[in-house]
Order: sequence, then structure tokens, then C-alpha cells
Amino acid sequence: MNSNSLVSIDNISREEILDLIERARYFEEHPNHKILDGKVVATLFFEPSTRTRLSFETAVNRLGGRVIGFSDAATSSSSKGETLKDTIKMVSNYVDLIIMRHYLEGAARYATEVTDTPIINAGDGANQHPSQTMLDLYSISKTQGRLDDLTITLVGDLKYGRTVHSLLMAMRYFNPTFHFVACDELKMPHEYKEFCKNYGIKYTEHKDFSTEVINASDILYITRVQRERFTDIMEYEKVKNLYTLRNSMLAEAKDNLKVLHPLPRVNEIDRDVDDNPKAYYFEQARNGLYARQALICRALGIDIYKEAEK
Repeated sequence: MNSNSLVSIDNISREEILDLIERARYFEEHPNHKILDGKVVATLFFEPSTRTRLSFETAVNRLGGRVIGFSDAATSSSSKGETLKDTIKMVSNYVDLIIMRHYLEGAARYATEVTDTPIINAGDGANQHPSQTMLDLYSISKTQGRLDDLTITLVGDLKYGRTVHSLLMAMRYFNPTFHFVACDELKMPHEYKEFCKNYGIKYTEHKDFSTEVINASDILYITRVQRERFTDIMEYEKVKNLYTLRNSMLAEAKDNLKVLHPLPRVNEIDRDVDDNPKAYYFEQARNGLYARQALICRALGIDIYKEAEK
């Protein structure tokens, strides 16, 4: 495994998180560079994506590199039966970095075992989404002025939501308090609650999306109920609209509260919330560009500060 690969947010320490946030801030102020001149990056998306793929590809372009890859596995040789191992080994012959999204949990880690080319996990099933976590952390830091001692409420699909799993794990360094709001079918999996206990992370579970929970929060992180994770469509229909954030529900929220969402949304945030200054999900998506520029440089062993001095 290349030591610069990013499979899980566990690969990054507290110090690295804080450093990456500062580097993301630098890229927000100075987005265009030529430091990837001559570098080729592959984006292999075996599962649909809009924001993640486009922000990664924009990040490479703004850093002066080139992108190859696919956004639909049906257009790749995997549709002919090529194994993931063969795809990764073949693509590794052409590129300096592979960014991949896959529907199978553990696919990114497996990819690191069959190539020395660095891998960035852009989401593997319901498991991890570390680059989303870095843009979430950057967004939280920007809006709150800190990461420490915050109350974060996670709402919706906490069972399959890889973004909330990764965020929970990253926040272990920063003494958070979590509220988990979900129905029984979508509640936070046992292993993540055990993770909280092992790291002394405070959390409470709720079935009701109450104003009391909202008003206690610094960050309200809403998630989509993911139809693609359900094998039984009737189960999806049963739970898809249980939790919806409406503008009126924010009337007495803290002044510093920000509403985050990894997007895309369906019905879980009413459109009337969009104009509320507490809504931050579109800015959050924009922050993905800067966070991913920082992660690409990390994966390729590039120190942007030293490059800027040249």
C-alpha cells in the first residue's frame, strides 16, 4: 500500500487534519496552479457521482494536471467481466494517482493492495467517504471557527450513510457531542456506537426530529435516504420521507447553526430553507474543490507551500 493513499479517514491524524484544513484554505485563496504539470490522474467511478467526480476533476485541472477515466462502469471493461484487480493494475500503468468510487465496501482498500500507485477513496459502498469528510471538516471549521467542543446532529440515513460514518470517526479528535436522529431501520450501526464508547464520544439517539434537538446543535447534518442501498423497495418507501427540515424549524436555532448536507437532496430539506442564512450545503459543496486539491497534493507528496516559493 502506498503510504500516501487515502482509504479511510483513519489514515489521517489530528495534526494532518488541521494541516489539510489550512492547505484547503490556501487553495481557496489561490485555486490555480501548474504543480501537476505532466501528471495524469484517473477517476474511476463504478458508481454514479456528480459533485465528487466533478470537484476532483476540477481540482486536477486547476492544479495543471490531466484527467482520464470513466463515470459509468458500463463504459469500462468491467462490463465485459474484467476484475477490479485487472482494472486497477492496467490503469496504474498510465497514471500517477487513482481516484475511485465503488459500490462494494472495501474496494478501495483492496485496490491499494494490488498497486503501488496512490489511491484516494471517493466512496466505497456504505463504508467510508474520506474526501467528503475533509470538505465537511473544512466547512465546519470555516463556519464555527473551530472543530473542538461542538454539538453535531446527524439526521436521516445513519445506517448506510458513509458520510456520517466518516465524519463521526474524524471528530474523535475534537471532543464532539453527537445527536443521532433516525428511525429504527436506519439508526447508527452498532459498530459506530461502540467506536464512540471506545473514544469517549458523547452521543444520544432520537427518533423524533424535534426543535429541542435542533436548538441544541451547532451543526445540523442532514442525509438523504439512499434508495440505491435498499433491496426491498417497500422498505425504502416506508422510511424515505420520515425526516424533513423546514424553514420554520430553524426559528429558534443558535445563531451559529449551519445546515450541512452531502447532496444530492430529495425531500429531506425543503426548498424554503435555501434562503435561510443557516443553510450552508451549496457552499459546503464548493469547499469540496479546495479540500480535494489539498488531498491530491497529499497523495502525490507535493508541498504546495514549497512549490509556491519557487
